[in-house]
Amino acid sequence: MKKRIGLLYGGKSAEHEVSLTTASAFSKALDFDKYEVYPIYITQEGEWRKGTPLAGPVSSIEELQIEGEAERKNDISSFLPTGKEPALDVIIPLLHGPNGEDGTVQGLLEVMNLPYVGNGVLASSAGMDKVVMKQLFEQAGLHQTPYVYFLRRDWKNSQDQWLDKVEQELTWPVFVKPANLGSSVGISKAESREELIAAVEEALKFDRKIVIEQGVVGREIEVGVLGNDEPECSVAGEIKPLKAFYDYQAKYKDGNTAMIIPAELPEAVYAELVDSAKKAFKILDCTGLMRADFFVTDAHEIIINEVNTLPGFTPYSMFPLLWQHTGLEYPDLIEKLIALAIERFEEKQLLQFKMD
Repeated sequence: MKKRIGLLYGGKSAEHEVSLTTASAFSKALDFDKYEVYPIYITQEGEWRKGTPLAGPVSSIEELQIEGEAERKNDISSFLPTGKEPALDVIIPLLHGPNGEDGTVQGLLEVMNLPYVGNGVLASSAGMDKVVMKQLFEQAGLHQTPYVYFLRRDWKNSQDQWLDKVEQELTWPVFVKPANLGSSVGISKAESREELIAAVEEALKFDRKIVIEQGVVGREIEVGVLGNDEPECSVAGEIKPLKAFYDYQAKYKDGNTAMIIPAELPEAVYAELVDSAKKAFKILDCTGLMRADFFVTDAHEIIINEVNTLPGFTPYSMFPLLWQHTGLEYPDLIEKLIALAIERFEEKQLLQFKMD
């Protein structure tokens, strides 16, 4: 019997289009002889829409934008098993950014007691917030670049004080980021106070918390992690953007980036990358998957930049390419993720929730 898979995609975040692209690519890798695939689309306004089972891979993201009457907002009852049809065997959340990969949807699926692919509530929320992530990495002893962070209110009330702090503690150039967003949305490089002000104002369009990081001269190296309690790492890959940095356009639009897989690294450096990636995975309590992003300097110093608890699966995405070069093809990767999700769900069902 085919497993019933729910593809959950779209969402309210600025990464809505990225999610659609990921869902489209994901559908092309699913084995429709093994799975019955049900699309669940969240519009940018937050409306949930169910579609009929997909007949096969979608040819465009427009097919995924389900039309028709939306389910009532804040009413999840129509997505629960009713007894008239079998329950979904597993949900695959393909939601990027806030209200998707930050633990909110994961919490909903936990309350609904549905198995789902990927990280749980804690890892998703901690991995989304770059400041919380960095603070946990400090606890794990992972080497990071210096950073400063503040809230919108801080910036509004004492802008000059924060500008002075950045100039005192960091050196140009710096990178300004919304703390709770991915896919390089809202990120800018600044090489002067004037550019910094403009960059902060841009980042504040997407989040109330801003993180400013010291620029690093080094190679951009990424490692994929897969597993639950015993994670495994992929080969390393190197990003060589042809622009100033690996921005949203290069990631998802024009493919204007060179990816070298596997990256040419000394064996000892790769071993240290693997060790650091596993430490990051475990300190965040990750399950399923994670991509760890590093800088490697000419002196072979390893600096962790960030992790992504729901890496993209677009044609330009590093995560599936890393595993492909490790020996795990795209369809096999999806099957592995589904198996890990069911394994974690079954383990949770063993927990006792009532006192004797």
